Amino acid sequence: MNLKKSFLNLCKNKEYEVNENQISIVEKLSEYYNLNFNQSLLKKIFKNKNKKSGFYLVGDVGVGKTMILNFFFTSLKEKKYRLHFNEFMIKFHEFIFENKKKAKYQGLEKFVEKLSDKTQILYFDEFQVTNIVDAMILGKLFKKIFEKNIKVIFSSNIKIKDLYKNGLQRDQFMPFIKILEHNCSEIELEIPEDYRTNKNIPLDRFLSPIDESSNFKFNKFFRKMTKNKEKTTKILDIKGRKLIIENFYDRVTKFNFDELFNNNLGSEDYIRIAKESDLIFIENLPNFDEDNSNQQQRFITFIDIIYEKKIPLMIKSEVDLNSLCSSKSLTEPFKRTLSRLYEMTSQKLN
Repeated sequence: MNLKKSFLNLCKNKEYEVNENQISIVEKLSEYYNLNFNQSLLKKIFKNKNKKSGFYLVGDVGVGKTMILNFFFTSLKEKKYRLHFNEFMIKFHEFIFENKKKAKYQGLEKFVEKLSDKTQILYFDEFQVTNIVDAMILGKLFKKIFEKNIKVIFSSNIKIKDLYKNGLQRDQFMPFIKILEHNCSEIELEIPEDYRTNKNIPLDRFLSPIDESSNFKFNKFFRKMTKNKEKTTKILDIKGRKLIIENFYDRVTKFNFDELFNNNLGSEDYIRIAKESDLIFIENLPNFDEDNSNQQQRFITFIDIIYEKKIPLMIKSEVDLNSLCSSKSLTEPFKRTLSRLYEMTSQKLN
């Protein structure tokens, strides 16, 4: 596998700027691959002490982490599995629930055993932990994952030592940090700009402020995208709970901000909405501060999920994207959200 050559060809074909820092990461990924998947019999007998089963790529928002790891993941011929971390944990909790008659630890081992049957390498993009329930179980879960020799690659804008920083009962999260530090090569990608926000692409689908002009543009585009589509009410059943989408037009959905983020919704709800949507309209996005930090956290989770699913957005906001503020505790993860919003409201629709 000549990753560097393939990456340079990708940059040429896509007309990407060739960046030496990114090339250095590609070379490190090549080393990681050779140590874990391309070893000679002699190397397997004399196990390389520097071998790490995990590759943790950390860097600021918009520097190309996802682009590089997507390229690497696509290049792999081995059995592989990529999904949003929240989705992965939902699958884990569902498996434990379905096997609740067994001891929890046995359920955990069985989950990892089944995982190892279908994949050799896991990929989590923009990895972070915000859920106390997940934080408490991750140490045991990933200990078993690495013991089963499942390789794991992560991208994140948070260093391993800073994961779940200031989170509730963080002491119970520390075993997981130690496991990551022991099993992962942590590599930082440093580039002094956000490629998403420096393209000078007009944000045609992020409208502000909320006034007669933005209302007109929003409604005009909504009518265009729902032309000849019948309005229905979509009812989603999520573990016995009913989630109602009032404005559903054959996979085009429209929500008021309060519908999605003032109610007690979470990852499972947003994943289901994403499965039903090809284009999402959101009205009345507020500015964020300490008073609506819970809503902001839900918004961050929602954007992460629909970005992963490549669903474009149209948003009508109180303030323009460059002026959106954050609660103090969510400043760092919100940088990723802002960067992704640039891409999600400017990309061309097919």
